[in-house]
Amino acid sequence: MQKKTKATRARGPRSSSGRSTRERILDAAERLFAAQGFHAVSVRDITAAAGVDVALVNYHFGGKHALFEDVFMRRAEVLNAERLRRLELLVAKAAPKPPSIESIIDAFTHPLLDRSARDGPGWKAYFALIAQVNNSTEFGGLMMTRYFDPVVHAFIAALRSTMPDCDERDIYWSYHFLSGALTLTFAETGRIDNLSQGLCRSSDLDSVHERLVPYVAAGFRALCVRSAAARRRSRAGGTAARPAARRKQARAP
Repeated sequence: MQKKTKATRARGPRSSSGRSTRERILDAAERLFAAQGFHAVSVRDITAAAGVDVALVNYHFGGKHALFEDVFMRRAEVLNAERLRRLELLVAKAAPKPPSIESIIDAFTHPLLDRSARDGPGWKAYFALIAQVNNSTEFGGLMMTRYFDPVVHAFIAALRSTMPDCDERDIYWSYHFLSGALTLTFAETGRIDNLSQGLCRSSDLDSVHERLVPYVAAGFRALCVRSAAARRRSRAGGTAARPAARRKQARAP
């Protein structure tokens, strides 16, 4: 008989499909939270969908809130690793010059496209859940900060190196707008399907990829061109003001 280790106890027994009890609970919770929201889903709903005893949520996670965080963290770690890998590669490839805005945005967005297109309904449910969390005053600030901000700061640093004359506030606002566009797009709500009367489909990720990167890059670039021009005008105004001040002092009795 196989001796149970601490690791196998944490994972739980595996079903005939090869998924552990813990994985089945995470998958069921992800689907239900994405479809109904955190507060509308009970622990009993989750365990019924997972086909496990209700006590196992406390056993594996410690409660509903901890389960919710584990659902969020599980795929965040995968996305973060892939984004950082892509960013490191493009920075190395572009050196000694900084990478282009387009390549940085592509490295940030492409993992979402890949996962949503290739890796099954679990990822689509996860992106719907991110859309909920990102727009929630209860969870958004805390969870998005905890699980995504370290990687986001790495991308903002890369954008700053590419656009050194840009007002830093414009970089942060541009990222903020990008985050909103991503959460709406990858939630695949069908909004654009209805708005365009079927001309565009929210599930058409090839069209998303074709348009998203140039659209977002143009927005970053436009704001940064504006802020750089404003700084040049300010410097020019200060330069012109100094001789005028000296002339005024010379005329003073």
